[in-house]
Amino acid sequence: MKNTQALKKVTILFAGDSGDGIQLAGSQFANTTALAGNDLSTFPDFPAEIRAPIGTVSGVSGFQINFGSEEIHTPGGRPDVLVALNAAAYRKNFPSLKPAGTIIVDPAGFDKKNLRLAGYDDEENPLLNKPSDYQFYEIEVTRLNRDAMKEVEIAPRDRDRSRNMFVLGFIYFLYNRDLEVTLHFLEEKFKHKPDALEANKKALMAGYNYGDTIEAITRYRIEKAKLPAGEYRNVTGNQALALGLIAATKKAGLDLFYGSYPITPASDILHELAARKNYGVKTFQAEDEIAAITSAIGASFGGALGVTGTSGPGMALKTEALGLAMMLELPLVVVNVQRGGPSTGLPTKTEQSDLMQAVYGRNGETPIPVIAASSPSDCFWAAYEGVKYAIEHMTPVIVLSDGYLANSSEPWLFPKAADLAEIKAPFRTEVENYLPYERDDREVREWAIPGQAGLEHRLGGLEKEDKTGNVSYDAENHELMVKTRARKVALVAKDYPETRLLQGAEKADLLVLGWGNTKGAIQVAVAQALAEGLSVAQLHLRYINPLPEDLGAILQRYPHILIPELNDGQLVRIIRDHYLVKADVLDKIQGKPFLAEEILAQIKKVLKDGNH
Repeated sequence: MKNTQALKKVTILFAGDSGDGIQLAGSQFANTTALAGNDLSTFPDFPAEIRAPIGTVSGVSGFQINFGSEEIHTPGGRPDVLVALNAAAYRKNFPSLKPAGTIIVDPAGFDKKNLRLAGYDDEENPLLNKPSDYQFYEIEVTRLNRDAMKEVEIAPRDRDRSRNMFVLGFIYFLYNRDLEVTLHFLEEKFKHKPDALEANKKALMAGYNYGDTIEAITRYRIEKAKLPAGEYRNVTGNQALALGLIAATKKAGLDLFYGSYPITPASDILHELAARKNYGVKTFQAEDEIAAITSAIGASFGGALGVTGTSGPGMALKTEALGLAMMLELPLVVVNVQRGGPSTGLPTKTEQSDLMQAVYGRNGETPIPVIAASSPSDCFWAAYEGVKYAIEHMTPVIVLSDGYLANSSEPWLFPKAADLAEIKAPFRTEVENYLPYERDDREVREWAIPGQAGLEHRLGGLEKEDKTGNVSYDAENHELMVKTRARKVALVAKDYPETRLLQGAEKADLLVLGWGNTKGAIQVAVAQALAEGLSVAQLHLRYINPLPEDLGAILQRYPHILIPELNDGQLVRIIRDHYLVKADVLDKIQGKPFLAEEILAQIKKVLKDGNH
């Protein structure tokens, strides 16, 4: 009988060539783990090339999952387990493995060719120089998987394509996971390809059974997490964002129009929405980014909610039309799933470097509300609020996500429609005394749908005359309109909830202020710092423009402020300029999210330096 050891949490990193099915194996393990009742967080990492260089370090694809019986905030720092299907995957990821961790390798991926492509010489073969103090499983995955395929009528070149299922089966055995979820997935995926279905099922079972044949192996048990009661699903950021857009437009009683041009890592939003036509969603794959946003503006003019999504380079192309939407004062949601830049940059790597672009990146005086999501499931709420503010304040809104949030996943307790905030569109139906740019006490104009007699009005990018909307070149009118539009955006902050600390005391020596995807890593780091008795607190910003009205008073309470950012210090400049406070930045521009240990080290450094 196998030994069974109970664990509170564990982090596993699957790694191999981009054609090895690493992302598929990782996502199946995540879905199975979510249904097992564990809390989890995942981080997929893959090359930008469609056909990345086989066998090289730059061609390695990885999928990391952190799961456990306790609350999980990040995909984990250093993995406990590394699954490396070739030498390149081992070379890239072994340095990040925890001391005394577990290593699972396929020796077929460590032949002379693979060693050379990975940059090893013959004497450096890791299988001949196994690191001490690690649990090392050298499993002949390729040979064993081929043996399992002997009775399957499948081309020899296709037999190795199911190796990922063999490895997945072995990991399922180690961590007492159920095979049913993946078996059902395979039946759906290959229902028209019976040979491929048989091959993948045999590979999965062979890997699981192999684990059962190893003597003196330790299996692991992770109990269910104590999560709030309700119905959960495992969701990626892009999936959650698409669902948030649908829920908000349904709540507002509007149709959703999504105009988009394919761009990594935002393209999955288009895929998700295109599959939801039964909810009144209309999707349009435009010929370019400019056509995508202008089609969305046209949809909003016609009475739907126009939405467009992109990443940094596409955001640059949308800038002129974004200014037009602001001038027209029509509702529009622009989703920017940030990635490493500038230019084409790092298409599959994450970054937070479009913050300044979102807040300031337009010609003229063009303030636009900016909201940032902080986790994969939070993308739902960021999208929902983005729609609400866009409609109720008649303004474009920018929702910031990023590649890490877009592709990562976590369990999501999804809400009931009745629990969602109301969204009321300011439609104009009364003809008498209609003026298209007359405003309420929030400076919001009414939304007159075309085709209604008596509600005709002029649209365009030229400056509007106050109230009438006629073209005006009058100097005083231009200044009035600029300040009026700015005041309207500033008044969006009146709708924000109270700003609250996530952890720590209202007065401490250090406040760690974050935004976007840094929330989980900061949360873990601050919790560890508090456990060590350090005087620290955590605050996370959702609303970047306009900033919360109560933020200034909170910042003044802390002698030291630390802002971790995946950029060269963009929020820190905004905070310094706006509040005239001393704030330090911890920047990271490597295409990878923060590790909690990196933030904890900087917390200790700032506190140490501040106490001298």
